[in-house]
Amino acid sequence: MDKKLAIHGGIPVRNQVLPYGRQFIDEEDIKAVVDTLKSSYLTCGPQIDEFEKRVAEYVGAKYAVAVNSGTAALHSACFAAGINVGDEVITTPITFAASANCVLYMGGNPVFADIQPETYNIDPFEIEKMITPKTKAIIPVDFTGEPVNLDAIADIAKRHGLIVIEDAAHALGAEYRGKRIGSISDMTIFSFHPVKHITTGEGGMITTNNPEYYEKLRAFRTHGITRNEDKLTMNEGPWYYEMQDLGYNYRITDIQASLGITQLSKLQEFLKRRREIISIYNNEFSKIDGIKIKKQIEGVSSAGHLYILNLEPEKLGGDRKQIFEALKAEGIGVNVHYIPVYLHPYYKKLGFKKGLCPEAEKLYENIISIPLFYSMTDEDINDVVNAVKKVIDYYRKV
Repeated sequence: MDKKLAIHGGIPVRNQVLPYGRQFIDEEDIKAVVDTLKSSYLTCGPQIDEFEKRVAEYVGAKYAVAVNSGTAALHSACFAAGINVGDEVITTPITFAASANCVLYMGGNPVFADIQPETYNIDPFEIEKMITPKTKAIIPVDFTGEPVNLDAIADIAKRHGLIVIEDAAHALGAEYRGKRIGSISDMTIFSFHPVKHITTGEGGMITTNNPEYYEKLRAFRTHGITRNEDKLTMNEGPWYYEMQDLGYNYRITDIQASLGITQLSKLQEFLKRRREIISIYNNEFSKIDGIKIKKQIEGVSSAGHLYILNLEPEKLGGDRKQIFEALKAEGIGVNVHYIPVYLHPYYKKLGFKKGLCPEAEKLYENIISIPLFYSMTDEDINDVVNAVKKVIDYYRKV
């Protein structure tokens, strides 16, 4: 028998690996996609407009623009915000690299502000410290689906004349002081990757209440081209269009949008189950000395994208790597979200160094993401809880 299994009792909790996240697709979703495949439009058709309309209505925003990934959404938002060569944009290091890469795409410079240790989200006090005359925007990230302190960030942005691009890739369905995420910041981006709350395979969305941003976003996703007669420099006829900016082909397809529409209809059900799982996890893991449970913020409703075990190795007898590998051996799909962005080799080449954000680095050293997704059964949840307890009990005895 594998030594990794043997030291944890010989028999793993599960025979097959339970992933940390996965999509849920039912017959309604499949039928919607098939119907679109049989239709006249596979792209640039009516399903895209309908998907945008429904997302905008759901979050309470005036406008929504669908694109082909969350990364494309971030890039598009940076374009609409006018990020340019030399501009600085403040974001968190505890995020996927795209939250900072989008600034580099525009020739700007990402600036990393440290996190609050109790929420894992960017610290408004640290944001304020990083502002310079070159600062153009803030990209706060609703990490794990927990909204950032939007009141404090909006106040900072207003006082310094900054644009807020909220990265809510984790937070579709989350609420902040009675408002749904997507209706509050200057622009908000969502992701529809398969591990997110709803999926279009790959896909993203930007929501905004600003008509100027809306027009820029729509053009940017289609090569910078417009057919809007009010914006044309000349008009040679009904066929005429103009490329007025250097845009990209960031279009989503009607196939993806049709899937997004049916997925969105199930979002509240998806959120309810995720929150049930989180409640069970919190109840079980709060009893274990050596696991810190993230603080619940008053007035905020998390979308529950990730569940993170924040370990205290000195109390557990095993370090993060040992516990990570042991949970894998028990059949539990685990991950780490995230390596601080500036610790990646590419960012080191740009001059970023370890020690920049101490709280973020400390968090990274001790976290493990465990399974959390809609279709988890009660048995799946018990397997995760039992595996965590089994591994921790082992290392405490060693």
